[in-house]
Amino acid sequence: MSTCRILILFAHPALEKSRIQRQLIKAAQGIEAVTVHDLYEAYPSFQINIQAEQKLLLDHDLIVFQHPFYWYSSPAILKEWQDVVLEYGFAYGHKGTALHGKQFLSAISTGGGQQAYRREGNNHFTIREFLAPFEQTARLCGMEYLPPFVVQEVYQLSKEAIAGHAKHYRQTLLELRDGTLNREQLRQRQHLNEEFAYHA
Repeated sequence: MSTCRILILFAHPALEKSRIQRQLIKAAQGIEAVTVHDLYEAYPSFQINIQAEQKLLLDHDLIVFQHPFYWYSSPAILKEWQDVVLEYGFAYGHKGTALHGKQFLSAISTGGGQQAYRREGNNHFTIREFLAPFEQTARLCGMEYLPPFVVQEVYQLSKEAIAGHAKHYRQTLLELRDGTLNREQLRQRQHLNEEFAYHA
């Protein structure tokens, strides 16, 4: 079985203030066949190198958008990245087949807990419903959309719980890289990590 090459497009405009994303990205670093690409670090002026980014996409099999869930979406640079990198003729449209067959994953964190992301909750919609634009973007580009990796209620998490989620994220990346996750069971999940619960 061939190794799945993973590209993590990481976007956090205030990483020094992060509780969970800083630990998740640390956990992802140093894994063979996993490339961590910090967009705010690479492009502080938002002048994105389109050709370089497209080459990164071509060189990897699984694309991860990792970011805090800002205003039910992504930080600004990731939206800019989508606008300029996923060009017509490259990612979609006539002859735009460069990303066909690749996989896509959202790895996000939210301040609200699971109870807030349901019809009866404060946000009125589920995480999967809020992520629909990302899912449709993946589908338009011919990519397979995987259930998202979601860490919720981050302001209430203990240091031990954060460490547990980071460890689980690293293990998930290893399993995705090695192709050891059951694909049929995976498709049935709302969240990639929904079966994981940290117990202190």
